[in-house]
Amino acid sequence: MVVHLTVAALSAATGVGATVVAQHVMGTDGGAAGTPRAAAAEQYEAMDDQAVYKQVEPGVVDVTSNLQYLQETAKGTGFVIDAANGLVLTNNHVIDQATSVTVTLVTSGKSYQARILGYDAADDVALLQVRGAALTAVRTGDSSLVHVGMPVLAIGNEAGQGGLPTVAPGVISSLGRTIVASDQSSGLVETLHGMFQTSADIRPGDSGGPLADASGRVIGIDTAAGGSTVYSGYAIPINQALPIARQIAAGQPGGPGQASRVQIGLPAFLGVLLPDSASSDPKQQDSQELRQDGAVSSGGRACSSTSDIPAAPAHVAPVRSGALVGGVLCGTPADQAGILTGDVITSVAGQQISSPGSLTALLHRCHPGSVIPLAWTGPDGSLHAAAVTLTAGPAG
Repeated sequence: MVVHLTVAALSAATGVGATVVAQHVMGTDGGAAGTPRAAAAEQYEAMDDQAVYKQVEPGVVDVTSNLQYLQETAKGTGFVIDAANGLVLTNNHVIDQATSVTVTLVTSGKSYQARILGYDAADDVALLQVRGAALTAVRTGDSSLVHVGMPVLAIGNEAGQGGLPTVAPGVISSLGRTIVASDQSSGLVETLHGMFQTSADIRPGDSGGPLADASGRVIGIDTAAGGSTVYSGYAIPINQALPIARQIAAGQPGGPGQASRVQIGLPAFLGVLLPDSASSDPKQQDSQELRQDGAVSSGGRACSSTSDIPAAPAHVAPVRSGALVGGVLCGTPADQAGILTGDVITSVAGQQISSPGSLTALLHRCHPGSVIPLAWTGPDGSLHAAAVTLTAGPAG
């Protein structure tokens, strides 16, 4: 079964929409309203869709993410969980690779710049903060009480069209599902556990939206959709998401077993594109990248405005280990320092760099604004060094 993450992505160049898909599903069972979609074939319990919508809609927001280095815009949904502190819950994949995020209140149409407080990529949860807006929080329920056959209403920003949210009634068809979901536009693939499966018609743009029960309480986050012969939508139970949101709001990156999962704020950013290789040998890194991309770029090539560029330099620095630079993004610290395609980064802050992974791990421990001494070797064997100030990078 193919399962898509339901974010709507628009290319700046083409304007073509794309979605995220669920590929495998496993598990155990145990104002006027917006435009309604097809109702579920079976309704095990009565539900007043209009009444539920009226309760939830004031807390729903549209989320627009600017993916500067992908030259795309991702559009999804979110909902307010704390009006006083301006906290908005959404999916991580809605803001993945975002350099800035805008939140639009569906009740007024007013837009506000949102701060990314943090995210948990493994659980697909992100927390935003909006300042200076009059917000209304949704009421959250207890997802441990959800049962098969319970009627639900999915609310979201279908196709990223904005305006009044659309609604999709359905029922909970299964509990505790594990899905492997993918985003066709970004290539993101993730495995999510403990998901609700529902017959509600969740669509692109609904990602991050509320899944409400008959009492108007939010019991899940609309996240993915897919199916072969029978359509299914998937939602993250609210009891799984809220503890992560509280951890992020408290500025705590760690918790038991979560030190490497929860990112507080945006990560530190150098602006180099690295090969997807575990090898310590830059020439082997280059060879592996060439096999994957099938394209060669000239060493010393100027910076690029997009990360969607070939990353297999024709000429590689003559060193035995380090992180090969496959490309440099314009205006970033790497660009300003004079790093070029084909260079190999050999040390950061006096620590030897043995592979692309070791550079990524070291930068992950840094913060935006950190000044780090950097050393690298050019394809002609020339040695370079500079003190580089890291900036805040894209989410994810």
